[in-house]
Amino acid sequence: MKPAPFEYHRAASVEDAISLLVALGDEAKIVAGGQSLVPMMSFRLARPEHLIDITGVPGLDEVSLDGRDLTLGALATHQRVLESETIRRSRGHRIIATTMRHVGHLPIRARGTVGGSIAHADGSAEWPLLAVLLGGSIVAQGPGGEREIAAEDFFFGLYTSALEPQEVLTRVVLPGASGATGFAEYGLRHGDFALASAGVVLPSPEGRGARAVVSGAAPAPARLPAVEQALSREDLTEEDLRAATSADLDTLETEDDYQRDLVTTMVTRAVQEARGR
Repeated sequence: MKPAPFEYHRAASVEDAISLLVALGDEAKIVAGGQSLVPMMSFRLARPEHLIDITGVPGLDEVSLDGRDLTLGALATHQRVLESETIRRSRGHRIIATTMRHVGHLPIRARGTVGGSIAHADGSAEWPLLAVLLGGSIVAQGPGGEREIAAEDFFFGLYTSALEPQEVLTRVVLPGASGATGFAEYGLRHGDFALASAGVVLPSPEGRGARAVVSGAAPAPARLPAVEQALSREDLTEEDLRAATSADLDTLETEDDYQRDLVTTMVTRAVQEARGR
């Protein structure tokens, strides 16, 4: 199939993109790599009347580390992140490079962007999970200026987020994990959308608590408080971990037995990987 007719606009700056969003109204959408929006348009699941291309906007492809905080510009591609020596050398961000290997195939990683994935807010994607797991924040700019939104407050549900219609997502800030990290994902084939995935950060020697986040249990990435509490125990067994995961899935009202088993298995594997480090 082909997309419904639309008008193409190329923004020269963030301010230009915002002005176009204001002028064109609710039927305008931002496009960058196009790896999420364009397929939806081809299947007529999305029918924007205007596309505003921000790929020519300078300065939005930043990858920089300042202390513990990694800043990723909205136009940084998945492949650039995967190959970044800055990220590989940062112990607190190694999970990002590990996770990027699960993102699609090379052509998708070469064009798909960090900002596009997060703005799209697909609950099965890796970037929303990583942003919540690392306690990150999303920076958006609109007619009223710039604002910073905690990742945990950004994702509302499938394809739904706190990003306002007249805002442009400009960058993501991800603090480094203090404890050992692990990630696990299951899809029918490599490169397919994940049916379930899990990321964990174990408690750190400095006293920072554990974090555990899953996709596939709810429409948006979800933290698992019972699992996080269980991970503080030195005598934690796999049976205890599965029981804690089950309690969290009850809270999330994940009723499908197959999905519960997938998520539980991913949590177990992610914890095993973290412990192995």
